[in-house]
Amino acid sequence: MAAKPPVARPSAADRVRKLLARDEPLVMGGFYDGVSARLVERAGFPLAFMGGYAVAASMLGEPDIGLLTQAEMADAARRLCRLISAPVLVDADTGYGNVPNVVRTAELYAQAGAAGLFLEDQVWPKRCGHMAGKEVVERRDWLTKLNAVVKLRPALDMFVVARTDARGPKGLKEAIVRGRAARDLGVDAVFVEAPQSVAELDAIALGVPGPKIANMVEWGRTPLLSPKELHQRGFDLIVYPVAAILAQARAIEDVYSALRHEGGTASLMSRMFPFEEFNHLMGLDRQRERERAAVPIVEVKREAPPPNGRRRRSA
Repeated sequence: MAAKPPVARPSAADRVRKLLARDEPLVMGGFYDGVSARLVERAGFPLAFMGGYAVAASMLGEPDIGLLTQAEMADAARRLCRLISAPVLVDADTGYGNVPNVVRTAELYAQAGAAGLFLEDQVWPKRCGHMAGKEVVERRDWLTKLNAVVKLRPALDMFVVARTDARGPKGLKEAIVRGRAARDLGVDAVFVEAPQSVAELDAIALGVPGPKIANMVEWGRTPLLSPKELHQRGFDLIVYPVAAILAQARAIEDVYSALRHEGGTASLMSRMFPFEEFNHLMGLDRQRERERAAVPIVEVKREAPPPNGRRRRSA
């Protein structure tokens, strides 16, 4: 009897595609370090995002202006994706070079456990999409990079998000043209960055076919709409890439201010994680269980008595 062929397991990218098939807004929690990754997991997001803005701030204490390297982002993904059971999409900026660099970025991210990546069309060094002064490469150059990642399938199946920042330097019409061209290549979703009004969001929804991403940046250039309203307007994936780190920065500032001016933290303890609860969040219980399970069970064998029932004396 012939053996049955092994059943192929769905890729992490396929998990994202199946989530999209539900026809409901998919909110991505943005994370950037171990604590935020643990909290994304605790919140139960169906999909998560690791963005360059927050990683640059938390890891380097620097703005998102192209200072993070490919190796630093891949290493951050390797350390953090393991903490989250949901699929993770990771910011790949411009791919960190030409086609071979882009392919290597995709390979490194896949090895790190990412389900997919965002690949944009800015001139390197890039900057945050909601900052002024952006420039974009020629349309053909960006599409070539996207095509290189798409053609890695099926051996390397990544959920590919085509991000264009052309709205700022080239105008909305060119951004939509780029989005449609990327979709024709076979990317999974299109992300037109930093539309500046609800009317522009609607134009993108009408002009670009397939799944689309809305980027909700607090105090950014795009109007903040609810996930339900964005989905009704034609957006499927809604990402909040900086909400957590902006909240964290304010909370930490309040703690340091209290220490400096009040000499303690008593006034802020109601806003803090209790110590034991934080240990639980970090997985201390699981680590202790591992320690207990690793202790071998050793049977102590007793020396059998001599035939006459008396022990022999030592010489």
